[in-house]
Amino acid sequence: MTGWREVDLGNVATLQRGFDLPARLRRPGQVPIVSSSGVSGWHDRAMVKAPGVVTGRYGTIGEVFFEHVDFWPLNTTLWVSNFHGNDERFVYYMLNRVDYATHSGKSGVPGVNRNDLHRETVSVPDSSAEQRAIARALSDADLLITELERLIAKKQAIKQGLLQQLLTGRTRLPGFTDSWRIVTLGELGAFYKGRGVKRDDVRPSGVPCIRYGELYTEFGNYTRTTRSFVSPGVAATALPIRPGDLLFAGSGETRAEIGTCVAYVGEAAAVAGGDIVVLRGDTFNAVFLATLANFPAVARQKARAGQGDAVVHISSRALEDITVEIPSRAEQDAIAEVIVDADRELAALSARLQKARDIKAGMMQQLLSGRVRLPVEAAV
Repeated sequence: MTGWREVDLGNVATLQRGFDLPARLRRPGQVPIVSSSGVSGWHDRAMVKAPGVVTGRYGTIGEVFFEHVDFWPLNTTLWVSNFHGNDERFVYYMLNRVDYATHSGKSGVPGVNRNDLHRETVSVPDSSAEQRAIARALSDADLLITELERLIAKKQAIKQGLLQQLLTGRTRLPGFTDSWRIVTLGELGAFYKGRGVKRDDVRPSGVPCIRYGELYTEFGNYTRTTRSFVSPGVAATALPIRPGDLLFAGSGETRAEIGTCVAYVGEAAAVAGGDIVVLRGDTFNAVFLATLANFPAVARQKARAGQGDAVVHISSRALEDITVEIPSRAEQDAIAEVIVDADRELAALSARLQKARDIKAGMMQQLLSGRVRLPVEAAV
């Protein structure tokens, strides 16, 4: 088996600046226009023959794109004008390992300088067959990742369509025929105000705690765990939350996000920080109601009830007056089970996707450094 060599990147792939193409000069066509963030439009004429490799010169830095068809690279990009006999796919993966941030602005000008990149030291196998074998293995890993991403997107779309039907009563689960009723949230339980937790109070362990900002960033419609913890002393001053409580964000930056709701369905005792409004009751299914509370029709009610401009607030009194249409508790439970099953399937697929990405990252680390060698015969 032949060896590897360390050379300047410019001896493996010559990078060239892309071409200007103002919007006024673009004509309808099937040729992709590639910017620093990927395909950003179409034109009727190509400047570069496929296959091609493109990366960002300005704007988005660090993304690398492989083009299967003839294309037009914009002047915000660098494209490989000469592969020096190396496998194009291998060069694409090799360029993905470059730390572009270290080359950005080195000459005092924002962006990536191709001359700096050309001096980057890279490792390359002498054998073109080994280059193809590496590219093929990494392409297979990419294919698995793409298939999982598509499957997740499909499952998410199916779930969203199913929720649209189930949460509005347009589709009923087998065995349920009773009419739905319109109620206010205030009729379903009592509201409480979170209190007593500051950002500086959070620690890595202790009493589980949910803070209002996490309702936007950390959770979906429901959660069994928390991301934050506080000391027992701080917890003693905060509002205890129980399994089945609904937590609403009492403040936010926009009306669209005000009143974002998360159901706490964990078993551990926990507390709620300030700017959280808690709905507690035993007549509703928390997963069902939280999902419904975040649905567009209900979200619009919360947006209208918000007060303020720079920071928007919603009071417990305003939340009490929000109206929802709900089925019997038994039907709520059945719909919640469908929601949880769909989320469990998506979580399993997401875990598979992350594992596939981790495996690919490991493969790139090993294969593109020559630490692990592939049989050349596999590429022939």
